[in-house]
Amino acid sequence: MRIDCPHCGSRDIQEFVYRGDASVPRPDPDGEDALARFIKAVHLRANPAGRHVEHWYHAGGCRAWVKVERDTLTHEIESTVFASEEIGR
Repeated sequence: MRIDCPHCGSRDIQEFVYRGDASVPRPDPDGEDALARFIKAVHLRANPAGRHVEHWYHAGGCRAWVKVERDTLTHEIESTVFASEEIGR
């Protein structure tokens, strides 16, 4: 599989590190149930089949965080943008 880095262009997936679901906001670290909310956000969520937006880190290249819209069934990549940008549909 190849990922189109917005900075470096098309690169082999081995240059990237998968972070996870880009649609789940990080929970607020304050409050008495902060640890439980963090565990739920990171570990206890759906594993969708089909189109999904994910975070990937280009560790073997420019070290940018990239949002990748990918079909989890076919691994076809629809779009990639820097993580600070919104994916257009």
